[in-house]
Amino acid sequence: MNLHHLKVFLAIAQTGSISAGAARLFISQPAVTREIRELEARLQLRLFDRQSRGVSLTAAGQRLLPYAERIFALEQAAERDLQAFANLSCGELQLGASATLGSYLLPPLIAHFHQQYPQLQLSLQIGNTAASLRQLQNNETTLAFIEGPFEREHFNHRHLGTDALLPVASPHHPLAGCREVSPAELAATSLLIRELGSGTRASLEQAYQARGLQPCIGMALGNSEALKRSLVAGQAIAWISELAVQEELRNGQLCCLAVTDMRINRDLHAVWRREHSLSPAAEALLNQVQAALNASKTNIKTF
Repeated sequence: MNLHHLKVFLAIAQTGSISAGAARLFISQPAVTREIRELEARLQLRLFDRQSRGVSLTAAGQRLLPYAERIFALEQAAERDLQAFANLSCGELQLGASATLGSYLLPPLIAHFHQQYPQLQLSLQIGNTAASLRQLQNNETTLAFIEGPFEREHFNHRHLGTDALLPVASPHHPLAGCREVSPAELAATSLLIRELGSGTRASLEQAYQARGLQPCIGMALGNSEALKRSLVAGQAIAWISELAVQEELRNGQLCCLAVTDMRINRDLHAVWRREHSLSPAAEALLNQVQAALNASKTNIKTF
């Protein structure tokens, strides 16, 4: 059944005349008459009885009317729902993030976003970079924020900024009082490192390999908080995101070693599946994260 024909039928049935139906639809009376004739011919049923003043529904028209009303009520409901979705007044947004971004950067930004759009249902799954990419591939999330390497041919991505990894240790570590620490000295010192699949670990391994150094790995730990607590209690060093270690540097629990000729920075990215487009909510959140980083000139220590 042609829905335009049905819309014309409904307009006439609700207004009671050809002329009033045409006025509602902003089309000519001859066009309305033609549409109804085509519908009646298709159904092989007469839908209206023409009267001196207007029209009245036939028995067939009376049977068709409630169907037409439900169909176009559903159309209007669909339009309202999609408009609300476009305006971020409804919907869901499943996010993934590697541990550093998910624990230190995103929470205040997501909280602010949720205050703006309280009817959105938001969720954030935190893991390492590899886990965040798997969640995207398995359609468990729609957008992920990562700091590790990824296969760019499989994902759309947006560069968000950079993050510095800092060489930190307890103030009581033997290297803590040195005015300069060479990369070779650092490589000979027990190193705490993140687990396999971590973007932090990947960046660190690349930096050591580029200098022909083999780190002395003492232990692998699953998150930055575990690294920091182990450093406070022990005699090892670790490279930790500037974002994750600010409080400990301020209160003196940890200190930043004066390592010469070795700077480790990594790129921060938002990624999503190449064959998927972002929803209005995902696009809006991504723009806010990007704007926040741009406002600080990618100096993430302001968060």
